[in-house]
Amino acid sequence: MTLPKHPRRLLAIITEAALEKSLARDARRLGAHGYTVSDVRGAGHSGIREGSWEADRSIEMKIICDAEIADRIAAHVLEQYGANFGLTLFFTDVEVLRPGKF
Repeated sequence: MTLPKHPRRLLAIITEAALEKSLARDARRLGAHGYTVSDVRGAGHSGIREGSWEADRSIEMKIICDAEIADRIAAHVLEQYGANFGLTLFFTDVEVLRPGKF
């Protein structure tokens, strides 16, 4: 059986947990139907983020949507938060089974 697949874009945003509410509000306002947030840890250019205390917590927000909406959200996030917060953003092309959700 072949399932009907529909192309979408996954935007992943890894950043400081303090931005979660603002990012959620911005994503919805800019056209995303929803998002998923996970607590994450790691190390990189800005040092080690172990999440052992509140100001050291990081999140990963994943948004699956049309490519145009993903670009709009990413541009907004970079413009609004890039200068003052640690941010990593990346895109992945994905296929979904229920396109109305995205």
